[in-house]
Amino acid sequence: MSEVVYEETATMIAAGELQSFVPFGREHCRNHPNAFNLQLRELQPASELWSSDGAAGLVGSLQEVSLQERERECWQLRKGCMGVREEDVEFEEELYTAGTVVVWSQGSRSQGSNVYKAFTVDSPVQQALWCNFAVPQNKKDEEEVEQTVCIVQRSCVNVHTVTGKDFISPLPFQVSNVWATKFGLLLERKNTATDAQLPPPGEPLPTVFSMLHPLDEITPVVCKPTGLFEGSRVQYLSDASMKIVFSCVQPSLVVFYDTVQGIHSVWTLRKVTNDERSTVLRCAADPVDGPLGLMASSFLTSHLRNISRLDSPGGSGTTGLGPGTGTSCAVGTGSPLHYSALHSHQSRIMTSSPGLHSRVHSPSISNMAALSRAHSPGMAAPSFSGAARFNMSFHSSSPRGHHGLLASPNSTVNETMQEMEPIRPDLCMEQLWSETVTAGCHREMSSQAPKVFLTSDLCENRYLCFLVESHQQLRCVKFVESNDTSQLIFASVMTIPAKDAEPLPNIDAMLVLEACGSLVLYTGITRVSKVFVPGLLSPTFNLTNHLPHRSTPVENVSTPAYAGSRHLQRLDEAVMPSPVSELRGPNIKHHEGSFLEDYIFQPTTPYIHALRDPVCNRVTLELSSGTMLRISIPEIATSELVRKCLQAIRFILPKESAMKVLVKWYNIYNAPGGPSAHAEWSLFVTCFLTLMGYNTERLTWTRNLHFEVPLSPVIAAKKARPSDGGSDEDWDYLLGSHYHRHMNSQPVCSPVDSSGSNNTLITETEGMSSASSPSSPSLKLDSSAPLFPHIPALFYVLHLLYQELQLDELQRARATSLVCLLQQLARDLHLEEYVDLYWRDYPSLISGFNESCLIDQALLGQMQHPSFLRAKPPCVLSWLSSCLRGEEIPPFPYLPGICQRSRLLVLSYALYITGDENATSTDVSKYLAKLSAGQKFCASELHYRRQSSVKVKFSSESLAEQLVVWLTSEGFTLKDLESVPFGVALPIREAIYRCREQPCSDWSEEVCLLIGRQDLTKQAHKMTLAKSKASVGSGLSLEPPATTEADEEEDGMSDITQEVTGLIWSQDLRVQEVRRLLQSSRPVRVSVVQLPEVSDHEYIEEKENKLLQLCQRTMALPVGRGLFTLFSYHPVPTEPLPVPKLNLTGRAPPRNTMVDLNSGNIDVPPNMTSWPSFHNGVAAGLKIAPASQVDSAWIAYNKPKSPELANEYAGFLMALGLNGHLTKLATLNIHDYLTKGHEMTSIGLLLGVSSAKLGTMDMSITRLLSIHIPALLPPTSTELDVPHNVQVAAVIGIGLVYQGTGHRHNAEVLLSEIGRPPGPEMEYCTDRESYSLAAGLALGMVCLGHGSNLIGMTDLNVPEQLYQYMVGGHRRAQAGASRERHKSPSYQIKEGDTINVDVTCPGATLALAMIYLKTNNRSIADWLKPPDTWFLLDFIKPEFLLLRTLARCIIMWDEILPNTEWVKSNIPQIMRGAFNPSEDINMETMAQAQDYITAGACLALGLRFAGSANSDAFDCLYEFAKTFMKIMSFAGTAAVMGYYNLQTGLSMILLAMSMVMAGTGNLKVLQLCRFFHKRTGGEMNYGFHMAHHMALGLLFLGGGRYTLSTSNSAIAALLCALYPHFPAHSTDNRYHLQALRHLAVLAAEPRLLVPVDVDSLKPCYALLEVTYKETKWYDETTVELMAPTMLPELHLLKRIKVKGPRYWELSVDLSKETQHLKSILSRDGVLYVKLRAGQLPYKDDPQGWRSLLASTVNHRNSGVRAFKPEAISTFTSEPALVSFAEYFCKTSEGMKQREDTLVLFSAMLYECVTQECPEMLPTYIAIEQAVSALRRGDLLQTFPLWQMRLVVELWDSRLLRGPNNRHDALLPSEFLPVMKNMVDIALDSWLKDNSSVLRSYMRGEALPKDAQSTVLACFLVYRSIPCLRNTHTQLEGCSSLGDLLARSSQLGIPLRDLLRLAPVLLGSASGPHTLQGFPLPAF
Repeated sequence: MSEVVYEETATMIAAGELQSFVPFGREHCRNHPNAFNLQLRELQPASELWSSDGAAGLVGSLQEVSLQERERECWQLRKGCMGVREEDVEFEEELYTAGTVVVWSQGSRSQGSNVYKAFTVDSPVQQALWCNFAVPQNKKDEEEVEQTVCIVQRSCVNVHTVTGKDFISPLPFQVSNVWATKFGLLLERKNTATDAQLPPPGEPLPTVFSMLHPLDEITPVVCKPTGLFEGSRVQYLSDASMKIVFSCVQPSLVVFYDTVQGIHSVWTLRKVTNDERSTVLRCAADPVDGPLGLMASSFLTSHLRNISRLDSPGGSGTTGLGPGTGTSCAVGTGSPLHYSALHSHQSRIMTSSPGLHSRVHSPSISNMAALSRAHSPGMAAPSFSGAARFNMSFHSSSPRGHHGLLASPNSTVNETMQEMEPIRPDLCMEQLWSETVTAGCHREMSSQAPKVFLTSDLCENRYLCFLVESHQQLRCVKFVESNDTSQLIFASVMTIPAKDAEPLPNIDAMLVLEACGSLVLYTGITRVSKVFVPGLLSPTFNLTNHLPHRSTPVENVSTPAYAGSRHLQRLDEAVMPSPVSELRGPNIKHHEGSFLEDYIFQPTTPYIHALRDPVCNRVTLELSSGTMLRISIPEIATSELVRKCLQAIRFILPKESAMKVLVKWYNIYNAPGGPSAHAEWSLFVTCFLTLMGYNTERLTWTRNLHFEVPLSPVIAAKKARPSDGGSDEDWDYLLGSHYHRHMNSQPVCSPVDSSGSNNTLITETEGMSSASSPSSPSLKLDSSAPLFPHIPALFYVLHLLYQELQLDELQRARATSLVCLLQQLARDLHLEEYVDLYWRDYPSLISGFNESCLIDQALLGQMQHPSFLRAKPPCVLSWLSSCLRGEEIPPFPYLPGICQRSRLLVLSYALYITGDENATSTDVSKYLAKLSAGQKFCASELHYRRQSSVKVKFSSESLAEQLVVWLTSEGFTLKDLESVPFGVALPIREAIYRCREQPCSDWSEEVCLLIGRQDLTKQAHKMTLAKSKASVGSGLSLEPPATTEADEEEDGMSDITQEVTGLIWSQDLRVQEVRRLLQSSRPVRVSVVQLPEVSDHEYIEEKENKLLQLCQRTMALPVGRGLFTLFSYHPVPTEPLPVPKLNLTGRAPPRNTMVDLNSGNIDVPPNMTSWPSFHNGVAAGLKIAPASQVDSAWIAYNKPKSPELANEYAGFLMALGLNGHLTKLATLNIHDYLTKGHEMTSIGLLLGVSSAKLGTMDMSITRLLSIHIPALLPPTSTELDVPHNVQVAAVIGIGLVYQGTGHRHNAEVLLSEIGRPPGPEMEYCTDRESYSLAAGLALGMVCLGHGSNLIGMTDLNVPEQLYQYMVGGHRRAQAGASRERHKSPSYQIKEGDTINVDVTCPGATLALAMIYLKTNNRSIADWLKPPDTWFLLDFIKPEFLLLRTLARCIIMWDEILPNTEWVKSNIPQIMRGAFNPSEDINMETMAQAQDYITAGACLALGLRFAGSANSDAFDCLYEFAKTFMKIMSFAGTAAVMGYYNLQTGLSMILLAMSMVMAGTGNLKVLQLCRFFHKRTGGEMNYGFHMAHHMALGLLFLGGGRYTLSTSNSAIAALLCALYPHFPAHSTDNRYHLQALRHLAVLAAEPRLLVPVDVDSLKPCYALLEVTYKETKWYDETTVELMAPTMLPELHLLKRIKVKGPRYWELSVDLSKETQHLKSILSRDGVLYVKLRAGQLPYKDDPQGWRSLLASTVNHRNSGVRAFKPEAISTFTSEPALVSFAEYFCKTSEGMKQREDTLVLFSAMLYECVTQECPEMLPTYIAIEQAVSALRRGDLLQTFPLWQMRLVVELWDSRLLRGPNNRHDALLPSEFLPVMKNMVDIALDSWLKDNSSVLRSYMRGEALPKDAQSTVLACFLVYRSIPCLRNTHTQLEGCSSLGDLLARSSQLGIPLRDLLRLAPVLLGSASGPHTLQGFPLPAF
């Protein structure tokens, strides 16, 4: 039998699924638009581009497209891997090339093919291939893989990625072949004749180049040959005789063929190391031979770059574009060297292109193309034609460190030589193996291999195979990884005779076409069998030619019956292919009919001519007739059980034996007409036992298997007919037969009816007798069988596999089949305990078997008894059980890679039950004994090691959390848990239940899935989404409802989400009111009553004046609207942004006549609307959410056509900067906008870009801004005429870009700019105030919060200088660069040498405030105190008092208190005391000072509590607002104070209030805003309206989703935006640039938390518990909020928790990290919550009276009875539970008599739902089923009782820990004790009647056959009594209980089970009555 493998020549296997194959692309190309037409069409624009070459280009293209080019077709197939996970769907992808078209299609066996992409290129395709490029990610070292298709043309490679990017990489030389590798493309340079005429130094040019990415440079590849001669010198790969024949990605290999020696060699490809790179570059620069050395060194490079370009694709003379257009030969020809270089190639140059000499001097275009990866691919590939395209981007610089390649065009060659830097190589090849030379010597040289592939055999050896056609052989080289897996070691070469071959990776085999034309399947180098293709004549007839194959008799071959002898002679000639391979013409006919008809009508039978396109286990056969067939080779096994057994066998056996078994099995299983699926197991058992030496005919149970399966495959092969008709009917007959039904209905092996058992008995007696008489050899084992010595090892492995199957509900049914085989082997090996174990598991089954076969004692010694085979059988369930009981346990044996489930559960128990935290990491060996085998099992070993290296972060979490996290890291899912038996799974379920109650907020999505918290899963999923790319929608439909009325649409506020605002403000319609107040797109109502004395003309004027007043308000509205609609809209990339128009017309009642300002009746200021329309643009742009997808093209697409909308677009640009999208605008476009010179656009752009780059110190933006600031330009630079407002914007921009950096140079410049004098020519005299203020604000931002520790600025004396600017004094001498500029004083303004405080004070004050922000620096703050004498008070502007108070308060940040006393304390003493009438006090001064100081303090209070909704702060501010309103209403006081001053103060207080209440929509503030909205007359100017509507916008910031932050940068932004001097009219920018009002957006942050129900995906209410950290003002406090709500600032919080009882609890701990919560808030604040079962949401049931539990609180026990199953739908949405209630808990007709079951089911359901563990329902039912089956006595196997026992043991171990642990156990009810009691009673009552059965079992007598045996097994299992057969002597006959206890102590029987046994053991005949005193059912 040992020859079994090699005598398989007679066997055959059948190939399946025959299909005719036509490449899909061919069909598609027929319908594809003609490429020729396409080219004509393409040429039109091209000829306009290159008008000079137009005609020539056209002619060239026409010549190129000849018919032959188009007909050349090729294709390749691969396994589909497009974004689909492999296990889901298996399909094939095809890449088809013909002419200029490439078609990429994909399709599977189940569905037809479809085109995925089709590409058409300009010139014929040389090659198309798939390639994956690695794109380095900017942050870390990780690389992202881009899947692409590369299309190689003559002059370039087009690369198309799956994601849609296209690149065109020009080729610097002609390419013969391109190969895909792990790193990118390898290109082989075509060897041209010119290589011979090298320049004098004679160094050959490299032949192999690499391209790591389409935008990278093409670089030469270095190689490290091994060999005696070269040493291992690193050098360029420049040997022209080396050709690549194969490349492979994994492992990274390349196979070369040496055309001179005829030798193949294998090289590994890797990244080049730095040493190698420097070696190569250095050796190129070594002065080798004298003075020519230097030249030689760089000549290589320059030759590559210049000369070899002459044979570049353009130079072929077809296109009129000679390469001269852009070659780097454009250098001064004065140099002799250059001259000779040119002339050495003179002859070539002349032939290559007549146009060259005329063009040598044309300037080089190359420098244009320094494009890098950063640009969008659309820009990076301008498709010119021919050589021009190549020159364009060959010189593209790339970020990987290659420098530009060109020397400057006007240098000489000599310089070029020295400066030219050599190209740096990227990849290195190292030689691993090459053929020995002798192989080629004694015979003719072997030709280049047309096919090379990798294959592996069934035992996981890997081979590299290459086909040598000249010798008709396939050479296979075995290779293995070295131990450290760093390199591959190649072993010896084997040869297989072959004409063609292809690998079949899915089944570890390869298909070989032998020279005689027959197909043979090999695995590795082991021949498996011939392959029979139904319907193809196998040409194995007795051909009498020189082929070395064995001639076979004709009868033996299974040929189609139809093929008569008339074909034999013809076949003779047809088999040998003619030496000249025929060219297939384009007209391949497709024969329609079936293949059989072909045979009859065709003159010669087609035979197989070649193989191609292997995918998985399918391969294409090319027939000699030109047709192609696709066949699939069957798998090694389809049944999971057989596959697992084979795996185990392969694991344990030595490789050779394993290979024999597998090959033998493969042949038997796949014989033509082979078994159906259900017979596979029987076939396997028969085959397996036979190989072990059993005679399966003699064993009864295996004999039964023979009915199903004909054993001899050869006979079967003879009978197989080519027509399928007959055999189908035969099978149907068999399937219908009585025998088949009878076998299927029962476990395969149980003796069924009386005849069966009868039969068994007879055989048994025969067996007994035969055992005694040695003459009958019937049941002896044949010791010469190949597997005979390995029986013990195989038995043990299969036993472990059996244990593994026990742990999987889905596989357990298969264990019954396996157990029959195991019990036979166990009996024959005399392993009593194993047999006992199997009997306990399947009592009714095993007791039917008792034959055993004889193994001679002498032969027993021949068997290899492995060390791991112990007498005590490993049983995983008893291992888990002793773990639960807390006993010492030996490690459990397992097979790596096969018994994964055992490993998982054993370690889970070790971790969770034993509480060993290291069980899964360092202590694995304590619990698991890994079996090592005769062979290293590398694949799965690695797999195992890799899996457990997942680092699980354990802090001091509970064991439950550790277990859940570890299980997830092992890839364990809920689906897996469902298949774990219920008893085993209970501890895991319990751990999950505990975690579900209090989950961590930062668990991964998989963990949340496992613990069944969909809310968290959804949240985590969103998390990952946000990380990968900013998600557009948050998965919620938080889109506003589409409104129909036209007027609704255009007000620009329709995007506020109604769902959320409806929850926040559910009682009223305040949001609609705000929309009404802020809309500016409809005409206003102008109601003026016409008095009798007013003429019509005057009346019209009156109406227009009224309208003008109203328009002041309308024009101010957009500023507020921008804040209100902040970030509420996701634009559609294909539509422009809708901008509501600014409507400045009116309607006059009663007739609604139109009133217009442009009638000419009144004077309207010029440019009145320019700034308002800018603000309107900002408001529209601010709607765009930061997470939207916006790109450069869309921004440009929004540019308006009409010039009057330019201001709006300028505002739009600024808004895009504020929401961060302007960074996507290409630099080109920015430059474009700035050169237009439109003032507004420049302002918007500069401010926008700076806001987007806030605090980044970005250099490019700094340059952009510096151009607009004269002070930052060098003193000698040209004076640029920059508009004043643009200068202001640029200065603020510097502040934003350098915010908080403390940048010394900028701070110095800005400091001097605060006091910039008006220039001599008055160039700086207008609006000086706003420039000085801007410089101050910018300085404050640059040094924001740095206080006194400004690094390196002490010499600048910043605070002193600012103080001087604030209070005045002599001007200091200007330092540095600006001195020149300010030499001469102004000719018109007399300022003298003192500082003009009116200009510099505001900027300086705010700069001080920002530099010392929150530093609580008292000395600086005291500078800012208001003066305390009347005299000094008169010298200071009241407005400046406001600023000083504000500055002083925010420096002393921590002293701000939210009460009126604090505000009043800022007013100096002299104003508060009683006045002495004798003093001359100016009442006006005093009143104004008081007014402004109060306003300043209120503003500071607003900033301090911004966004906090602090009620004290609000009440305090509201008091002051009311006071001010009162004062205004008294005419007298108002006159003293000045109406303007009062109004300013009031506006500031209103803004402060809305800052405190930002985003809350407070009603009182809304009322105030509405009150001011209505006041339009009198002093209410544009600025006041702006302030009031900004307040309104802040109050409803972002529709209630945003609020303000109090971080330093937010305060800075608010100071810029809310500067307390508002513009007097719409064109006023004198004191403050209007555009800065929008910077308030930078202070906004999302802090609205919206709970969203995870089931309905609707926002809902939920109770939150927010815990504040302790601060110096208050202790740690906890408040309850009803969400949706604004959260306080996150740095103040300790944790946030969703509180029960309605929703699942969920807490976010902010003390650890806030990133998680921030990301939730930034994505619309969606927090997913899950309603608990039995609860209704707050909206439906505000008081909680309607929940299911509410009714049962008072009487707990009646709850079950009161529970109506119909009510289930009200309290759980889980469909499984609802339908369970529907079908199992309602009384229906058939269920009347089973009333108790219904009640029980209802109770279970109630229990599950109220305990919140619906997934426990199956467990409850399973327990109930197991118990009732036991009571009825119809259990066939003891498995359910095993589970029951585990459940009880878990319950006990929980009770032992103490009663306080009961609440978190999973079965808290009375259910379990009741069930346990039932089991006890059933087993005890059985024991009472049948103690004799137990006794006889313990004495080891034969077991009873009847039902008793089943119950006995149940008893033994449940009572955990070990195998007592040999211990009866020990235990029986004990005199007393103590004696019994002492003897049984080693057996490990739990005490309470021992007590149950005691009566049987102690009492002799008297039975169980002796121990009456014992309470037997003791729990």
